[in-house]
Amino acid sequence: MQPWLQYPILILVGFIAAFLNTVGGGGSLFSVPILTFMGLPITVANATSRVALVSQNLFAVGGFKSKGIALPWPYSLYLGMASLGGGLLGSYLASSITDAVFNKIFVGVMLLAVGLIIYDPFKSKGEERLTRKSQWIGSILFFFIGMYGGFIQAGVGFLVIAVLSIVNNLSLVKSNYVKVFAAIVYTSVSVIVFAFQGKIMWKEGLILAIGHGLGGWYASRWSVKAGEQWIKRIMIVTLLAMAVKLWYS
Repeated sequence: MQPWLQYPILILVGFIAAFLNTVGGGGSLFSVPILTFMGLPITVANATSRVALVSQNLFAVGGFKSKGIALPWPYSLYLGMASLGGGLLGSYLASSITDAVFNKIFVGVMLLAVGLIIYDPFKSKGEERLTRKSQWIGSILFFFIGMYGGFIQAGVGFLVIAVLSIVNNLSLVKSNYVKVFAAIVYTSVSVIVFAFQGKIMWKEGLILAIGHGLGGWYASRWSVKAGEQWIKRIMIVTLLAMAVKLWYS
């Protein structure tokens, strides 16, 4: 593929991936494969995509804030710090542990998430739960989510939404806001780790980051206006697509 054609494709794919990641998850189904199609080894593509994710989450936070959505504070900071430790560990594991068997197991998790969305949607039922106990539980779970995000990344958004919806009773819109805020922390750590390992192709990563930034900004503002029903529909489609992708990978 000619270089002049690669760049607009990367930006377009980045926009789509960021939209899916911000609204629910599964954007890596697009960004990582396109990088491998352009000749990057899968481990390098996995590392390079993290540069774009940092851009996506920074712009998404700005988009949610511009719509007046309140970020639970300082709970969001606790979650970010917990995911940082997990992200650091997961990033190191990514360079030495295969995820082939885990992919098959994760298919079951994806299908379970679809069932939860259809039969008992992640919707707010009463007041938010931000007691000390629920914050501790959420922080512990976010450590493991950060570890998974640092290791593989694909599908981590669904796990974040599940924790924030079930443990803290946050709405989908607010869950997405907290998700992108916390992701800034562990994705930034992943970028540092992968950079030291020499696994990031910076030119491709920064070009992809343009699309991710635009997609994150647009999706965050769109999700506030569209509401939970559209978010759930997109989550179902991307969850099923990810289950198929992981099963055959």
